[in-house]
Amino acid sequence: MSAKPFKILGIQQIAIGGVNKDRLKKLWVDLLGFEYKSTFVSERENVDEDICAIGKGAYEVEVDLMQPFDIEKKPAVHQTPLNHIGLWVDDLPKAVEWLSANGLRFAPGGIRKGAAGFDITFVHPKGNEEFPISGEGVLIELVQAPPEVIAELGS
Repeated sequence: MSAKPFKILGIQQIAIGGVNKDRLKKLWVDLLGFEYKSTFVSERENVDEDICAIGKGAYEVEVDLMQPFDIEKKPAVHQTPLNHIGLWVDDLPKAVEWLSANGLRFAPGGIRKGAAGFDITFVHPKGNEEFPISGEGVLIELVQAPPEVIAELGS
């Protein structure tokens, strides 16, 4: 195998599809605080998409919230859910408390040590009557950022 002629620098975007991007926006923009940037609609690509982001400069990560322009046509941008994505959080216990109070459903297990040694918890992919806001089919891991990550990304 020859030497790799490129380097992955970080996450540029995550695309999340659903049948209703307003439900996705409720979570990503209203509750988690991502910034709405613009909307892209393409009948040819069968997508009505809100471009959102968090971070600044090189640390900005784009999150595209997509719904199909026509649910009966292809590509079906709302299908095959993402397994999960991980998000750094500066104060995980406060985040869980506030998000729960605002209707976000968490998966069973509470805050616990994750595989990488950081405290984690998961946002449930499906809402229920008590907690109607969810990951809309996507499992989301909230990860307690260590002090060095908070120092670098916290401003």
